[in-house]
Amino acid sequence: MDRFVRALIQWQAGGRPEPARTLPLAQLRARYAAQAAAHVRGAAAENAGIETKDQLIDGGDGEFGVRTYLPPTDRGRLVTYLHGGGWTVGDVDTHDPVCRRIAAALGAVVVSVDYRRAPEHPHPGPLLDGIAASEWAERTFPGRPHVIAGDSAGGALAVGISMHHRDHGTITFAAQLLVYPPADPQLQSPSARTYGSGYLSEVDDLHWYYDQYVPDPAHRTDREINLLGADHHGLPPTVIGTAEFDPLHDEGVELAVRLAAHGVDVHHVPAPGLVHGYLLMAGIVPAAAAATQNVLAAVEQMLTPAPMASSG
Repeated sequence: MDRFVRALIQWQAGGRPEPARTLPLAQLRARYAAQAAAHVRGAAAENAGIETKDQLIDGGDGEFGVRTYLPPTDRGRLVTYLHGGGWTVGDVDTHDPVCRRIAAALGAVVVSVDYRRAPEHPHPGPLLDGIAASEWAERTFPGRPHVIAGDSAGGALAVGISMHHRDHGTITFAAQLLVYPPADPQLQSPSARTYGSGYLSEVDDLHWYYDQYVPDPAHRTDREINLLGADHHGLPPTVIGTAEFDPLHDEGVELAVRLAAHGVDVHHVPAPGLVHGYLLMAGIVPAAAAATQNVLAAVEQMLTPAPMASSG
């Protein structure tokens, strides 16, 4: 394991934090936000020249927020981003550094979606907000190669959004970026057993997050929830990032395999030595910063046309 990550785990364990599933929701959200802010404070300010704009948009049954990032060097690209946090915690503030890195690395306008969260808005609420946000982004910044992206729970939402637009013919994404996405609500993979405790992301907490997002077990076979059972034909070229010491590691690997089996161009980017949530650690863990650069370089490769062969 990366030594910085090991030190982070030891530091957190020393504080004897209560499991997420045992905390009142408001306290859990505040703790998650405080942890994200501490990661930001521990790093030098990055990509501060990026302009941002917060606004409300209509989700069809109510308003929710989006934050738009305008990079200093605009290369004519667009990313709609769904943050992680078990569909229950996290927001555009906790993932602000992530979106700034994406905007700077890809030269893209990034629309970060402050979707309404579970349990107040269970499935399919966050998914419908993500669909509406991607459509708003497409209308507001037309004609750009459009990437749908997300980490953890946001990665699962990104796949659901891709499937919706594939089926309705509304948006043709240039690529999708999925970083350590949950793909199987049963959480029965070997990595869930091996790394289910003591690696910052507890498998018992992951079960609890599913309980908040999909309280009716009958819906856990829905294709947007059980991604391993979905039809992935016709989905956009995909970058999947996984972390070695992550309960969700094997799900991400299996999702990459199934996407490829359905004819999708897939680039799997492993992150040796790292844990779930490494995108949020990029400012304080050098290996996490390198892994973040690797997944974004893979997206860049997908967005960059291959040079034409010389006619000789």
